[in-house]
Parts: sequence; C-alpha cells; structure tokens
Amino acid sequence: MEIRVEVLGPIEVTDAGGRPVVVGSRRRREVLGRLVAAGGRAVPLPALVADLWEDPPPTAAGTVRTFVAELRRALEPDRPPRTRSRVIETVGTGYALRVPRAHVDAHRFEDTLKAVRAATAGEVARALGDALAWWRGEPYADLDASPWLAPERARLAELHRQAVESRARAVLDLGRGAPLVPELEAFATTHPWREHAWVLLSRALYQAGRQVDALASLRGARTRLLERFGLASAESLDHLERDILRHAPHLTPTSPDEDRLRLLTRTEATGTYTRLRSMSTVARAAAVTGGTNLVLAQEQRAAAVAEAERTGDPDLTARVIAAYDVPTVWTRPDDPERSAALVATTRRTLRRLGPGASPALRARLLATVGLEHRGTRDRCAAEAATEAERLARELHDPGILALALNARFVQSFQQPGRTAERDTIAGELIDLSARHDLPMFEILGHLIRIQVCAARGETAMETAHHHVTAAERLATLHETPLVHTLTAAFRTMRLAQRSSDPAEVAHAYRTLATDLAGAGMPGVEAGVLPLALLSLRLRHARPAPTDPALDWGPYRPWAQPLIDLARGNTAAARRTAAALPAPPADHLYDALWAVTAHTALQLHDTSLAAQAHDALSPLRGEVAGGTTAMLTFGPVDDVLAALEERLGSQKRRPGPPTASRERQRRR
Repeated sequence: MEIRVEVLGPIEVTDAGGRPVVVGSRRRREVLGRLVAAGGRAVPLPALVADLWEDPPPTAAGTVRTFVAELRRALEPDRPPRTRSRVIETVGTGYALRVPRAHVDAHRFEDTLKAVRAATAGEVARALGDALAWWRGEPYADLDASPWLAPERARLAELHRQAVESRARAVLDLGRGAPLVPELEAFATTHPWREHAWVLLSRALYQAGRQVDALASLRGARTRLLERFGLASAESLDHLERDILRHAPHLTPTSPDEDRLRLLTRTEATGTYTRLRSMSTVARAAAVTGGTNLVLAQEQRAAAVAEAERTGDPDLTARVIAAYDVPTVWTRPDDPERSAALVATTRRTLRRLGPGASPALRARLLATVGLEHRGTRDRCAAEAATEAERLARELHDPGILALALNARFVQSFQQPGRTAERDTIAGELIDLSARHDLPMFEILGHLIRIQVCAARGETAMETAHHHVTAAERLATLHETPLVHTLTAAFRTMRLAQRSSDPAEVAHAYRTLATDLAGAGMPGVEAGVLPLALLSLRLRHARPAPTDPALDWGPYRPWAQPLIDLARGNTAAARRTAAALPAPPADHLYDALWAVTAHTALQLHDTSLAAQAHDALSPLRGEVAGGTTAMLTFGPVDDVLAALEERLGSQKRRPGPPTASRERQRRR
C-alpha cells in the first residue's frame, strides 16, 4: 500500500487514506527513523546495530533483521509471503527505505527549501509558509537520544531556521513584514548568535512604522554579539542601520518580483568604496552556500570589480577583488570568459599598483590569479600562486596563507602525479585553519584530503571516514550545504568500487545527479552522471550508454567515439577519435585519459594508445577518475597493463611495489 511517513515531530505513518499505520515498538520506530534519515541510501546492518545499541548483544544482528521483518509486515500487510519488499529493500547486507521523497515530510521539507532558491518572493513566502506548517515539534520526538539522531535533529533544525529566515525575507521583500514582528522577536531571542535574525527583525519593525525600535534592535544586537559571542560589529547590521536612517527606498519595496541578484546586497550606502566592497563581501557570504546563490554571487562580484576598475582607482579595484576570498575545491572555472576577464583586471591592477603596493594586498591579488586561471597549463598562473604563498609566509598572515595554499592546490593540476603535494597542502590547510578559526578553509582541507584518499584508492580506510565526518560537521555548523553533496558523491564512488551490482550503483549515481542539480559546479551538474554510467559499463566490459537524453556536458568529445562504437558506427568512431582534444589540466584529466585509453583499445589505435599510456604513466598506483572523489574507472595500473599489451613489450614497465600491488588488488 502507499504510505506516508512523518518525522517532524513524533514518528507517524499513515496510508493513502490518511489512516494510521501501527508501526509498533520504539525500537522498530527507531529503525524506521534511521532509514528515513538515510534519505533513500542503504544503511549497512553493522551501522544499524551500532545505532541501536551502545554495547550490542551477540544477537543484535538477528534482532535488527526481526525488526525489519516486522516493519515490512506493518507497512505492506498485503505483500505475499517470501516476495521482495518494495518499501524496505535489502541492499547488500543493509536496508534502504523506498518511499517517494514527497511522501516523507522531512524530505519534502528539504526539497521545498531547495526548490524555492530561484523563485520569486511571493512564491517563496507561500511555499515556505506551507512547509513550516508541517512541523509538529522536535524531529523524531518519540525517540531517545542516540549517536545517529543528534546530528540528524541538528541538521533538520538548521533547515527549519533557514526556512524561517527565507520566508521572512521573502515577506519583507514584498513589503508585508509588519505582522512578522512577534514571530521574529521570538526567533531572534531564541537564536541570538544569528546575525541575520536581527536584520530581519529590524526590517520588520521598520515596515511596522517603528523606526526607533528598529534602530534600538540593531544596536542591541551589535552589543550582544560582541559581549556574549565575541563577534565584532557585523557589516549587515551597520548597512541596515544607515539605510534606516536614510529611509532607503528598498526597505519598503512595492514590486513583488524584485530581482534576486539585488537581494544579495540590501544596501545603497553612500560612497563608491563602501558600496563596491560591500557587494564583493556580500557575494562572498552568499557563495559558500553553493547552488543558485553561488552563480549570483559570482555575477555580483564580477559586476563590482568591473565598476571598480572603471573608477580608475587601482587601490579601490584591488580591495574589491580581495574582498572575495571564497575557497575553491573544483578546477573547472564556473564561467571561463568571466574568469579570464577577472584575471586580466587583476593583472592590470597589479601593474598599476606597482612595487609600492602593500605586500598583503599584492599576495591576495596574486592568489586570485592562481585561483581564477585554473584548468589550464599557464606557467604564469602557477608562478603567481607560488609568489602569493611566499609573501603570505613572510607576512605570517594565516588568512592570506590559506588563500595562497588554495591557489597552489588549484595549480597543482597543471601536471599529473601531484597527489602527494595536494595531501601536504590539505594537511597544512586543516592545521592552519583550525588554529586561526578559518572554517571555510578548514572544510576545504578536509575535502582535498577526501580527494586524495579517493585518488589513492583508500576510500574504505579510517582516514577517509575521518575527513568526511569532519567536513560534514563543519558544513552543518557553518551552513555550507554543498559540502554534504560532495561527501554524498564520495560515498557513491565508494559504493561503485565495492558493489557487484551495476544496477544498484547506476541508481545511486542517478540519485546523486538529482542532488547535484543546481550545485553551481560546472562539469558536475552536466556531464558527471553520464561519465559515471560510462565508467560502470567500461568496468563491466559493456558498451557505452547511448541514451539521447543524457547530457554529457563538456565531456562529450571524449565519450563520442565510444558512443559511436556502441551504435555500431566504427567509421564515425575513428573520425571522432582522430579529432580528440587533450584533456584539460583539471580534476577530470585522468578520467578523460582513461576514456581515451578505452577508445584506443576498442579501435586498435596504436598511436592513441601510446598517447594515453604516456599521459597516465605518472599516475601509476592511483585510481583513474579518483581525483574527483565522485567516480572511478578502476586502477590506473589496469588501464596501463591493457595499453601495454596492445603496444607490445616496449611500453612495459616494472609493476608497483608489493604493498602497492596489494592495495590495487583490494580495489
């Protein structure tokens, strides 16, 4: 039967007619809740045992199986005996809940929050008003505290806070904020550390005609943030105070469809310097959330930099550029033309500042060149990153050093085989950021370490688990949801390495592709899913996928010969293989060369095989595609061995040391 599960309060299950379904004991409800929290992913039996018992008895595994069997009977009373459950599916040694996301209130709430990112203010207010009404109390309210439950409750509570703020912001953007005052007063008092809560409350007070109270609220918030939390005056509070004093028109909007880009910076502060630097600063804050905000933030930043350069003031331009110090974990530029324009502006600004420029400002500009001019083999960009790092170390400035290390990480992809260097960079970033409270760069360090583990085939080791856990903890604390999508991608890659069921892995990748939609990462939103499906097929000696609905994004040139072969058109495959470009110097370098190697082998193309062999040789002992921490084409050594067999003995190389061979075998 069709069921609906509600966990935003005590766990409740109903059938299609709204009638209660009796689930049973607290333990059974906890198993169901744990499967809900997994979001459709399989939960291994050992994890379920560990979640249910602090000190599991010898019979724990059997008891969990009994709980699952009882849940299945309760949720599918009409299912014939010994037939496969369609609600709680057995996946390997674990279980996964197969209930549509729209039928689970927590998932529906999360999806609604994502869906309204690009909506108008009126749509946001309506959708989130409805979604907030689904909450009946603390999530999983009828369950006792357990290791899995505390972080899940915290995650959902944070989503609830984001929804409250997003709905309030939308209502305020419509100019209808006066009725929100009591609600926002309670919200800001309950969450006094959330600077934005005080901004929203003050805007609501202003729209209610209480200008004096709005100013008093802002000044009180500033004092509390400093005295209770040690936080210096927040720019958003300062800007709003000035806007209230000036009766800025945007505080009482009349248009319900105000452009979302303008919402990123609710200030018309006097003075070109303040306004432009504020645009970059607010864009930086918006960028770390990913998705649509990332795209808008980058547009905002580009506009601010371009306007700053038009003033003819290189110092102003430099500071507007430097105000945006967002970590970068992906080497494919979001918008190559925009990045090229920013790099050109930055280089012109460096020349105009001359040798007398502040070393700190110069280091930030050089790091910007290294960060933005990525995915290429530009020696000047690599030199800029190196010089930025040198200056930062001389200055003993941890913030600039973190930015410079990020630039060096990006530039390390100019040459293959530099995984060890990235490992060292990640270690220093984590240590430096933890000591100097640089959470965004600490998260970056953990994400780089996850990529390193994936490249080395160490996905199942404790080190990888530690960095995944640390990145997710920091991401939840500092409201960077994109991180959870990246760690989910890593888990999907790990499943691809371990599972013997291609259908299971393909389903997992399709689920991941849904989560990646709107991530704001080029080459990920479009292209990674078909590449992942291609890697599955190649590893199981099957032809490439030919579904015309697949969006290959920027990777179609490398996949096209294999697609042509899968369609039986060898002549077309040879033509497209002859025109193959060299893969760019980014995260997909080894993956695309692995695809090219398979093309060479299937076409018996010795010249192309030799090129692929030379390109992949520096990556011996690693996993092809592993650098992405998203997909795998198997061990590079296996690809090289197949190429060497095709090329003959002249290309054979000694195998890796014994320990490396054993690690390859385990993959």
